[in-house]
Amino acid sequence: MLNSTELIDALIFSGRLETPSIIKAFEKIDRKYFVDKEFKEHTYRDAPLPIGKNQTISQPSTVAFMLEHLAPKKGEKILDIGSGSGWTTALLCYIVGEKGSVQGLERVDELVEIGKKNLAQFHFGKQCTIALSDIVLGKPDETFDKILVSASAQKTPDALFSQLNIGGILVVPVENSIYQFKKISDTKIETKEFPGFVFVPLIT
Repeated sequence: MLNSTELIDALIFSGRLETPSIIKAFEKIDRKYFVDKEFKEHTYRDAPLPIGKNQTISQPSTVAFMLEHLAPKKGEKILDIGSGSGWTTALLCYIVGEKGSVQGLERVDELVEIGKKNLAQFHFGKQCTIALSDIVLGKPDETFDKILVSASAQKTPDALFSQLNIGGILVVPVENSIYQFKKISDTKIETKEFPGFVFVPLIT
């Protein structure tokens, strides 16, 4: 059975983990704190694991891939849609630090409570939260430097572009691809597609 160090080393060797701040987050925010005890022996497998209510905690290589393309930085304001177990929210909280903020949103009530409990273990403070999502996608009354979506949309969620600051990045699965959208201006979005991924569906 792999341990945390071996998993991280494998992700670095494969090229999925490259950025020092993201590597450090993986080291400090151990996946074991977000995996149900029923699946403890599989904690460091590079595979998604059930977290209840037909949802999963994503496989580490996919999380690493998405964070690398999100490129979170210290001091940024980030929205994490589909926070699930809270792992991605916690990783992002560690990266942005005390001067940044992360808002996790989750549509499944039970997972909101699980995510909050998991996040609380790290004592990040009020700048890092998980809340029940509204029926409207994202937070239309706010804007963010980065937005991460961890469930697959059927089509590009255009509504999130207005929630991005100029220069901001949205990383979102659409069907079986991960897309990186960079907001160059209010009228220009730069798009990159990375096919070959599987996610639980985005609840909208």
